[in-house]
Amino acid sequence: MRQVFQGARLFDGRHLHRGKALLVEDGTIQAIVDAGSAEALAFGGEVVELAGGTLSPGFLDLQVNGGDGIMLDGSADVARIRRICAAHIRLGATGILPTLITDTPEATAAVIAAGIAAARENVPGFLGLHLEGPHLDARRKGAHDPGLIRPMGAADLELLCKAAAELPVLLVTLAPQSVTLEQIAALAQAGVIVSLGHTDSTAAEAKAAFAAGARCVTHLFNAMSQLGNREPGMVGATLDSDVYAGIITDGVHVAPEGLRIALAAKRGDGLYLVSDAMAAAGTDVTEFMLGGRRILRSNGRLTLEDGTLAGADICLPRSIRYLVETVGAPLELALAMATSRPAACISASGRLGSLAPGLAADLVHLTDDLALGAVWVAGDRVQI
Repeated sequence: MRQVFQGARLFDGRHLHRGKALLVEDGTIQAIVDAGSAEALAFGGEVVELAGGTLSPGFLDLQVNGGDGIMLDGSADVARIRRICAAHIRLGATGILPTLITDTPEATAAVIAAGIAAARENVPGFLGLHLEGPHLDARRKGAHDPGLIRPMGAADLELLCKAAAELPVLLVTLAPQSVTLEQIAALAQAGVIVSLGHTDSTAAEAKAAFAAGARCVTHLFNAMSQLGNREPGMVGATLDSDVYAGIITDGVHVAPEGLRIALAAKRGDGLYLVSDAMAAAGTDVTEFMLGGRRILRSNGRLTLEDGTLAGADICLPRSIRYLVETVGAPLELALAMATSRPAACISASGRLGSLAPGLAADLVHLTDDLALGAVWVAGDRVQI
């Protein structure tokens, strides 16, 4: 089957192109050519006429706690992972890292086993796993259960290193207070993407962890030591380093001023968008349970009953729109933060996050007002 996508600007992962057409055959991108050119006409096939807007690579979300009414937890199996992935595909994220927040050793092992099985079954949208905890700093626990936060032991290290060998991607959020530099180095050597988060670290402690092998930071600004004039904290260390960092742009977790500062100050091209979505994603539920605790949904916020933020009520298309319309970021930058940048973070630039010959035609169309218009997975349109 051949398809010619035209009528919208094309974002190739780095730059916007006007007057172009995307040629797709059997779900694989063949070329970007001039719209209406002899090459486009000769290609034949179905013409997918887009009424303006922007056609982008499918979005990639590296922090997704749940969706379609369920959380990733110790009850996880391939069917539940498939359901969460499908929910986020309908929201424009054609690739995600389902994320387990701090839980018991048994739950962690169960989620890893389910993730390995999902990878073997090639579940659409499944990129790997993100384990956010339990090796965190209780002083910056956020909505994590402090009773389950604990230091990393030898058995934990062994489990994670083995999991990294069997999963396509394993991202682990930890705090320097709960691990040693030697453990960080061992995880990185095993292929784990080590991300610092939920930590009250000094800038020096953070940079020592970066030097040991940590190369990412989880939801910049949230649940971490802040930038001060004499102690730059985790935020300052992140902005002053070339590490990758996820950030939530829902108008709740980080003020517009903070987002503008981060965009201007961050070294390198590592800042990318995450939704930190919970079970409510893709549903109209007003509350759900998280580890036996009630989560309330109201006015774009998800909170514990005491008001503590518990994930975010956002999807990546809405995150992009907020970043462009409220923060004032260029559209190219906002789109890169949802495509090529997260792809680079998980070392998948050669197969995800861009429009290039040989890559799967996982596509998202945003309308002129940056609303989600359509989604395709390997050239097949998804019902959204």
